[in-house]
Amino acid sequence: MKKEKHWAIFIDNTSNIDNFTEALFSSAPPNPFEPLSNLRGSLFSKLTLLKFIDEESRHGDSGISHGSHQSLHSMSSGEQKRVLLSHLLESKPDYLVLDNPFDNLDKQFQEALQKQLNDIAKHTTIIQIISRRQDLLPFITNYAKLEGNTLIEPTTLESLTNAGNNQVFMGSIPQPLKPMHFVDDLLIQLNNVNVSYSERPILKNITWHIGKGEFWELSGPNGSGKTTILSMITGENPKGYGQELYLFGHKKGSGESIWDIKKNIGYFTPSMTDKFTGYHTLEHMLISGILDSIGLYVQPTEAQLRLAKEWLQLIDMWHLKDTLFHDLTMGQKRLVMTTRAMVKHPLLLILDEPTAGLDDESAALLVSLVNKIAKESQSTIIFVSHRTEPNLQPQFKFVLQKTQNGSKGLITKS
Repeated sequence: MKKEKHWAIFIDNTSNIDNFTEALFSSAPPNPFEPLSNLRGSLFSKLTLLKFIDEESRHGDSGISHGSHQSLHSMSSGEQKRVLLSHLLESKPDYLVLDNPFDNLDKQFQEALQKQLNDIAKHTTIIQIISRRQDLLPFITNYAKLEGNTLIEPTTLESLTNAGNNQVFMGSIPQPLKPMHFVDDLLIQLNNVNVSYSERPILKNITWHIGKGEFWELSGPNGSGKTTILSMITGENPKGYGQELYLFGHKKGSGESIWDIKKNIGYFTPSMTDKFTGYHTLEHMLISGILDSIGLYVQPTEAQLRLAKEWLQLIDMWHLKDTLFHDLTMGQKRLVMTTRAMVKHPLLLILDEPTAGLDDESAALLVSLVNKIAKESQSTIIFVSHRTEPNLQPQFKFVLQKTQNGSKGLITKS
């Protein structure tokens, strides 16, 4: 393989990435990568990064921070990837395997990383493992798709990247067993909220009023304070005390409990799937969402069983009702978890990076479901994402813009 010949390997929910990368670095790589057998390669991946972070937690030093006083664990996603790439390049590899390098990066870090990779590609073979077509590096002209353990070379790039954007969910959103009632028009109010950590400003004069039934997209660069804002809205961040922060009609610190706040919120972030490691069926997963429990430990009622069936029929997974949650594909898990967060029709539905790591088709399917929920329910939605999702239809956008004095908020209508 010539060094200037670069590849993009498109993956989906069926792809066995671990087996593929292991084969690439073996003494007998799969066709058409046989010439790599005599070359030295490096893997740029989340797994590689996690190994260095684990080394740091065990021994106090990751070995790759290049003299920085900041720990690898405390760095933003962009800084972590910059440090990892620098470390890998020190060994001057003949080829570099990039496993979804742009995941969880804001636009600024993506542009900087792409520029660096453009320079690296002049003398090093690049193999990009990719879920989303918009992440495709511009210098790559050779493509394949990994289906299970099989590598398929397509006739065209378009044949690889049909995202299924026209997915339609048949039927209406099921109604909750017990509707939630809220009299006021405003659910959440942040008035000139400021947050600092160790004298480092994070948020500056944030004013954000979130109304009943509204659909918001929250975005901003890595480290701009998105997580801080979400933790204030869910009542978990003590920085909300003493500020003009109102949650569901009550000023923060006026005597409400965390449960008083959380009972109004449906929340999903991909890391939540790690909590469900037991033997939970899809049907039980949705019913446990009604009961706010991890797992189902009581006999479900007929009404609860009926509601779970209606939701599973809507997302076309009723035939999988007895399937164990951990046996689903990543895309299927995200659909189930989004449905689980919505099953009670919460006053506020927070979806934190729900499409991170998904392939184009799975992401499009989830976005279609979110749009349907927004149109057919009274739940307010906050959708958090680093990337602009095609076909997402928020009414408003709240964009955090970083400054030296902390991030400021910009509100726009879609």
